Amino acid sequence: MDRRALLAGLAAGAFALAALPVFARCENVVPGARPQNTPREFVGQTMDEIIERGTLNIAVYEDFPPYSWAEDGTAKGVDIEVGRILAESLGVTPEYRFVQAGENLQTDLMSYVWRGTVQKEPVSNVMMRVPYNSEFTCLVEQVVFTGQYAKEEIAIAYRLDAYPDAVPSDEARHEGAPVPAFFRFDTVAVENDSISDFYLTAFPGGQIGPNIRRFRTMAEGMTALAAGEVMAAMGPRAQLQAGAGEGVKVHQPPLPGFGLGSWTVGIAVHHSHRDLSYALDDAITAALADGRLAAAYAKYGLTFTMPDR
Repeated sequence: MDRRALLAGLAAGAFALAALPVFARCENVVPGARPQNTPREFVGQTMDEIIERGTLNIAVYEDFPPYSWAEDGTAKGVDIEVGRILAESLGVTPEYRFVQAGENLQTDLMSYVWRGTVQKEPVSNVMMRVPYNSEFTCLVEQVVFTGQYAKEEIAIAYRLDAYPDAVPSDEARHEGAPVPAFFRFDTVAVENDSISDFYLTAFPGGQIGPNIRRFRTMAEGMTALAAGEVMAAMGPRAQLQAGAGEGVKVHQPPLPGFGLGSWTVGIAVHHSHRDLSYALDDAITAALADGRLAAAYAKYGLTFTMPDR
């Protein structure tokens, strides 16, 4: 299972929580056990040790454009830029560790933030692009969830030749442009088992199902859209924008009943290094205020939305 499991797990949890009585935050939630007698090499370094060493080890997902990927040995992507901001705030150099997405978000946090991998690889100082969910943070006490740096939003990309009457302006995005109901008749690409896949599959009446085309990654779906194999694609706006070539428009229509149409992403730090988490959150706050976060997105031609903090 790939990185789609990060949000799929949160989506499943949100649907389950919706059916339960409402409690105060973290009430009636049993967190996972904190690590006991964990070897020091799996706990990570203190902020003083990081500064003395001169590098901040940053876990980013591999092959995950436009957020993080390697090209000719050079790290690229929005999260690479954000990692540089974090490292510079400490006066050190960023050291990127490209990691694979595991079965779910908890597995990734265990492997890369608080325990280490089954191959005995140590944890990183900080992990990027961690979806923030208030209820989920109650379950994982080994991790500090902080530094919320952007909001991710679901959008639709479509071929202009397929929808010539679609309104192109953001101001009129609620009029005329393709919405999920159109997919009763038209083909739409999604990443397999993503929240877009879940949403369209569950759309009332089940009429959309036959027109859904599932791909291993959203990038592959956008390639199919560019080739005219599908008429539209649905997924995270940044991924759609990254893959949108000539003749393709990205917009955000109303999505009826879609409670998970947007989410906040931040960073994760080991719970024993709260001083580091405070320092990195301060760096994010400053970068949000002075526009460096928005500039990181603009560098890759992406729309930036302020996070809920």
